[in-house]
Amino acid sequence: MAAANSIVQYVVVRRDLASVLKWPTGALIAQACHACTAVIHQNYKDDVTQEYLSDLDRMHKIILEAKDADALDLLAENLIKNNIIHKLWIEQPENIPTCLAVKPYRKNDISSHFKAFKLFK
Repeated sequence: MAAANSIVQYVVVRRDLASVLKWPTGALIAQACHACTAVIHQNYKDDVTQEYLSDLDRMHKIILEAKDADALDLLAENLIKNNIIHKLWIEQPENIPTCLAVKPYRKNDISSHFKAFKLFK
């Protein structure tokens, strides 16, 4: 478990991809990997991102679930309004949002934006 002000990366995956659309587990994991890789790449020079990457054996991710595409889109809109840097992964060629990952942040600075989401199980 992450300390209150440790650096974390939140990842939110659509639950309905598995429960309704019957995507295999590997495909869901790939979506999270795509979003995480993309947002880290886009923010590689960010100081907090560099600190997060400086201790690879202690990176902390919090994987949450969104009910569906609408819930993921609402989260993305909220993050944009609050200047929270993130990547909404749009799977191609399907052109559907599947996952959202924020760049690494201090947990105290970001956790309030994810209170409505449950851990992905």
